[in-house]
Amino acid sequence: MRVLVAVKRVVDYNVKVRVKADNSGVDLANVKMSLNPFCEIAVEEAVRLKEKGIATEVVVVSIGPRLAQEQLRTALALGADRAILIESDETLSSLAVARLLKAVVDKEQPLITILGKQAIDSDNNQTGQMLAALTGYAQGTFASRVEVNGDKLTVTREIDSGLQTVALSLPAIVTTDLRLNEPRYTTLPSIMKAKKKPLDVVSADSLGVATASTVKTIRVEAPALRSAGVTVASVAELVGKLKHEARVI
Repeated sequence: MRVLVAVKRVVDYNVKVRVKADNSGVDLANVKMSLNPFCEIAVEEAVRLKEKGIATEVVVVSIGPRLAQEQLRTALALGADRAILIESDETLSSLAVARLLKAVVDKEQPLITILGKQAIDSDNNQTGQMLAALTGYAQGTFASRVEVNGDKLTVTREIDSGLQTVALSLPAIVTTDLRLNEPRYTTLPSIMKAKKKPLDVVSADSLGVATASTVKTIRVEAPALRSAGVTVASVAELVGKLKHEARVI
C-alpha cells in the first residue's frame, strides 16, 4: 500500500510574524521556515503505518518554492521514502493546491492520502476536503485515530459534540488533528540518510493544472494592540466600565 502525504512550508510557529510596510502581505525576509505542525503529524502517522507493515511506501509532496526542499528533507528524515516538489513561486489558493495534489494522486495512485487539517499560516482548513471532492474519494477529517482493516479505513474524528467514528472504503483522504499522534524527533543518522533519498522536482505548469486564483488579498494588517488592564475597586465600578467604556453590556 502506498501512502501519500502532502506537506507545507510555513513560518515557524515560534516566530512573531511581521506585516510588510505596504500591507501587501507577511514579511518573510530572513524568517525561519518550518514544516507545518499538522503536516508533521500526517507524516508521523504515515510512517507508523509503514512500521506496522500496512504501508509499503510513504511519499511526501509539497507545493512551493525551491526552498521547500528543506521541509521535504525534514519529512524524509522522519521516515518517508521519497519526495516530490511541485515548484511554484505563486501564492496559490486552496483549490489550486487541491488540483495540483489531484494530479499527483492520479499519477501515484495511493490508497491513503494524508494531509494536515490546516496550515498555521492561512488557517483555511479546505485543501483536504477539496481534494476529496475532486478525486471522488471518501474522506475522514480531523482524525484523532486511524485504523486500517483490509480495504477499510476507520477514522475517529473530533467534532463539536465529541467523537465520531466513520468507516471509509479505500482509497481515502484523511486530515489530521493534533491529538492523532506526537511526531518523533529526527536523529542525525536519519538526517544524513534523508540527503540520499530521492526528491523529484516538477513545475506546476508541467502538470497541466489551472492554478489561477479567484481569491485576491486586498490588505493585510496586524492585530490591534491591546490596552493594558486596570484594577477596579468594586463590582459597581467594573459594571460601569463594561457598560460605559467597553460597551459590552
